[in-house]
Amino acid sequence: MEVGTAEIINDIEEPKKRRTGLSGGPSFGSGGGNNGGGGDNSSDDAPNDTLPFNSQKPRILTFFLLLAILMTFGGLIAAYVVIATNNVAEWRPFDLPIQVWISTVIILLSSATYHLGKVAIDRNNQKVAKNWLIATTALGAAFISSQIMAWLVLTNRGLYMGGNPYAGFFYILTAVHVVHVIGGIIALGSILLNSWLPTSNEQALIKRKALAQVVGWYWHFMGGLWLVLFVLLGFWK
Repeated sequence: MEVGTAEIINDIEEPKKRRTGLSGGPSFGSGGGNNGGGGDNSSDDAPNDTLPFNSQKPRILTFFLLLAILMTFGGLIAAYVVIATNNVAEWRPFDLPIQVWISTVIILLSSATYHLGKVAIDRNNQKVAKNWLIATTALGAAFISSQIMAWLVLTNRGLYMGGNPYAGFFYILTAVHVVHVIGGIIALGSILLNSWLPTSNEQALIKRKALAQVVGWYWHFMGGLWLVLFVLLGFWK
């Protein structure tokens, strides 16, 4: 009886093992490379670190961001021109403080240093690029400091937003511009973090070049916009 029982159990377990092999076991799933089963599973488990960087996405986002900024300042500048040309009695222009002229020089220098940093990034000269980007960030901070000094000088003269539309537009236009420059400094910080350590990874280099390009668009746009504001506030009164 015991021998017979053992034979029955063996007969029952044998088909189970065969069915396991047919359902993707080692006899067909992993050993049959020509059948395509094992090759597909191994490719699904591969890491996605080698996926190419999509450089078009930051370019499109930056384009729409610059368009929104252009519309914002376009509305403010249009309102400024309308009120300035109406010759209202409350419109009392004043001479711009020297800090505004200093700000203009600083932001032009920052555009030059950023261009040099961008050229170094394109040439994969990462150490030189980092130095120029640090200089650009420092100049951006100096620009904001000079704007704050200009506001303090005007308030010490007793020039406030209330009662003088020209003063109001000066504070509003320069303050909104400073906010956007702060955003540019944050973007510069992100590039510095990405470029702080040298790398030879091709995808990382492509990402650095793409980010440097779009941040350059933004930074140079801020510089050009400041020149428009400087001419408007200084010479169209």
